[in-house]
Amino acid sequence: MQDKALGLIRVAAITPRIELADPKHNALEILRCAREADAAGAGVALFPELCLTGYTCGDLFHQEALYRSQMEALETLVRASADLRTALIAGAFLRVENHLYNCALFIQQGRILGAVPKFFLPNAEEFYEARWFASGAALAGRVRRVSVLGEAVPFGSLLFRDDEAGLAFGMELCEDLWAPVSPGALLSLHGALILFNPSASNELVGKSAFRRALVLQESAKNICGYAYASAGVYESTTDLVFGGHDIIAENGAALAESRLFARESAMILGDVDYEKLKFERSRTKSMADCAAMFADKSDCETVSVLPLRVLTEADALLRAYPKTPFVPDAPEVVDARCREIFSIQTAGLARRLEHAGRATKTVVGVSGGLDSTLALLVCAETLKLLGRPRSDMIAVTMPGFGTTDETHANADALMRLLGADAREIPIGDSVLRHFADIGHDPAVHDRTYENAQARERTQILMDLANREGGLVVGTGDLSEIALGWSTYNGDHMSMYGVNAGIPKTLVRFVIAWVMEHRLSDGEEAAPGDAGARLKSTLRRILDTPISPELLPPGADGRIAQKTEDAIGPYILHDFFLYYTMRFGMRPEKLLAIAARAFDGDYDRETIKKRLAVFYERFFSQQFKRSCMPDGPKVGTVSLSPRGDWRMPSDASARLWLESLVSCVT
Repeated sequence: MQDKALGLIRVAAITPRIELADPKHNALEILRCAREADAAGAGVALFPELCLTGYTCGDLFHQEALYRSQMEALETLVRASADLRTALIAGAFLRVENHLYNCALFIQQGRILGAVPKFFLPNAEEFYEARWFASGAALAGRVRRVSVLGEAVPFGSLLFRDDEAGLAFGMELCEDLWAPVSPGALLSLHGALILFNPSASNELVGKSAFRRALVLQESAKNICGYAYASAGVYESTTDLVFGGHDIIAENGAALAESRLFARESAMILGDVDYEKLKFERSRTKSMADCAAMFADKSDCETVSVLPLRVLTEADALLRAYPKTPFVPDAPEVVDARCREIFSIQTAGLARRLEHAGRATKTVVGVSGGLDSTLALLVCAETLKLLGRPRSDMIAVTMPGFGTTDETHANADALMRLLGADAREIPIGDSVLRHFADIGHDPAVHDRTYENAQARERTQILMDLANREGGLVVGTGDLSEIALGWSTYNGDHMSMYGVNAGIPKTLVRFVIAWVMEHRLSDGEEAAPGDAGARLKSTLRRILDTPISPELLPPGADGRIAQKTEDAIGPYILHDFFLYYTMRFGMRPEKLLAIAARAFDGDYDRETIKKRLAVFYERFFSQQFKRSCMPDGPKVGTVSLSPRGDWRMPSDASARLWLESLVSCVT
């Protein structure tokens, strides 16, 4: 199998143990660390500001001996880099027109390809940089090349570009990040997907938290990766202490962060997904608008670099792709997320009921499955918000040919224990009469046999809502909407779909949260033994296999038609949905990522087969989404044709399926 690039690059942020004013020692330690980063698969290794000499050399920067020693050490480092696949970014000061400039140097395979000067020099309180260095702004646009080790090196605000990987990046130094308009922000408008910051930021009480927030925010507002490497404890402690704070971030999230005050050289690694960043930028129009307004006002030169080392399918990844991306890992986060989701659902339904005027009641078809259970719980909470009795919640169970005793009993218990106006309307006779009308043999269990039941149920709910002055609340979830797993104008249709923004893997968590936080005590709970029976019913529903129950039960009376047997596990489909919709992940990459995430659960061939099902259904079922009912958006993924997703109903899946077929299993 040929190695295929995944659109990720491994970045190292390193704080070496230095000796102040000893460039030779420092170059050797930097090189040792660089070799470790190379062995770890890094594409770029970032070192702190002025790391060849140390940041706190003070007036020694004016000493010719120190400058010459630094240049000799730099030459050692550059020559040795020829043996590394990892490119290096290191801090050094350069003499240009008899002024000193604090610079970041990009070193790759035995050459210095660019020098970026610091533009904003801190010169207050504990910082005195203007005493030694000049701002890069003084030469901006005037000096384009400087001589370093006998070669003309691009100098100034530089955008480095690897055309093979399709990756551009830039550099800014320490205080530049803290400026109101940072050089890095301007570089991002020119296309930099990753920003590198060699820094020397001292520690004060609370400063590390502020610094971390600043880095994360910079990566978020510029939709970029951000690597930050700061000087460590072996800087001078005359008046300051440095902690070696290193951070690697991506679009507002920390991928890796160092432990402060390490006594030895320390390295962190993070895998930055630059393809994901491209996707985010392509759909965030404020980036393009901002570039149109400001990018041409900044002076930036593009520098081509040799192909960077990027990650392929053959590489082990450091970053994790959770199996259930819609569901947070931490229990406290699950609690907060479910609370917010349930609140969004109830607030949306409450507003729709208020606006509907004469529709004072909710009408829900209850099957005893997960989705209708959540919809009924939302209705109960909504009526409480509106100060209405639960008897305004008309809950209807409509047993048909596939209804089992277990789900029927669960539906009946749920409706009554929640205090709904519970009704039972069997559909068997009506559907058989309909079969006779259209000439269908009821012994033929085909699509007509299934869909007729779903449409009969929807007709009952709609007509009942008209008669009672009610609003039909839909039960279909985001996963079913993505896969088109519904009957057109059957369970596909409602007057408001409260679950439209919630994927199947999350529905279960929201129900469990409601059970524990809304039904345990207080007026939401059923009194006495009824409360215990309600929670017991919900637990049984949570354990029930997912099924439309449109085909007859098995000989044992239990569910025979299991949805996941037909289309595959929802945990896989929700994974596919999230990374396709949220980050535009291409089929080859999605398959590779899924194979890693579900290693030990599903083999690659099974995942590939189910991914093909996902693409086939997602494309072929768009016509159902084009006319889906209103429903609240609750997360970053939504398929509403009026909001997040506009797609032609006749689009072909061929490109995606052919890309998947080309993947070797």
